[in-house]
Amino acid sequence: MQGGMMNRVRQYLLCFSILILFSITTAQLSTNYYAKSCPTALFTIKTGLLKALAKDRRMAPSILRLHFHDCFGCDASVLLDDTSSFTGEKTASPNRNSLRGFDVIDSIKSQLETSCPGVVSCADILAVAARDSVGGPFWAAQLGRRDSTTASIDSANSDIPSPAMDLADLISAFSNKGFSSKEMVVLSGAHTIGQARCTVFRRRIYNESNILDSFATSLKSNCRSTDDDDENLSPLDAFTPISFDNAYFKNLIHNKGLLHSDQQLFSGASTDSQVTTYGNNPPSFFADFAAAMLKMGSISPLTGSSGQIRNNCRSIN
Repeated sequence: MQGGMMNRVRQYLLCFSILILFSITTAQLSTNYYAKSCPTALFTIKTGLLKALAKDRRMAPSILRLHFHDCFGCDASVLLDDTSSFTGEKTASPNRNSLRGFDVIDSIKSQLETSCPGVVSCADILAVAARDSVGGPFWAAQLGRRDSTTASIDSANSDIPSPAMDLADLISAFSNKGFSSKEMVVLSGAHTIGQARCTVFRRRIYNESNILDSFATSLKSNCRSTDDDDENLSPLDAFTPISFDNAYFKNLIHNKGLLHSDQQLFSGASTDSQVTTYGNNPPSFFADFAAAMLKMGSISPLTGSSGQIRNNCRSIN
């Protein structure tokens, strides 16, 4: 009894500390951070992103995912190449042969260095580009982040949730970053766009029982049971693969989640009701997604004199 009470006290203190930290870091960022120092910053970022999307529509979910994998930190550390003093995050298990869009951020950064040299951080470029890539819910991006001068492959390996995780592990991974299970569910809704490699979902379509038979069968021709098709891609949302909508949640209700971690959100447990809500109410999903993305973008940003404004997003100054 006493131990249970102590655990609840610790959980309360942890949640209170996260709330205070979130309030402080959010206050250090602002929506008009570049209004005077680089008034064309947001326009330049959006123009550069739209140019990339015109060439490759798949770049939208790639930029969104790049921001997510950075924002279990939100300091542009994921953009850094390896150096003699540290191994970057690009080769971490969740990122290797998977993350893309680095050249898009490089191009936007180059344009901004021409118009506003040394002003706009790579972390802010990524945050705004991710917001503009969604094409659905909108949020006023909080800006003023600075860039990390190092990266940690160990942190990337340990912090970023895996597509093989069960529900309890997903809840824990997001809780460690200050997110509720509801926020974990809504952020997972980003999988309404994008694709996944066969190697990530092969075990699910051949071995798991909570998947619609016809859906599994439709995937097997492009993802055989051997290793030959490892890099073949299938959409995370087969119904509307390039539209940011709530179809992802409708798919889960019908056991058509592509990843193990996706279907875990609707598996007869605590998050089923939230999935149903978003599947039936698109405005609720959009509103909650925008709020959760705004919160995610405020995880441990470097501000003030911390970090630096990189001249090149791939390397420290």
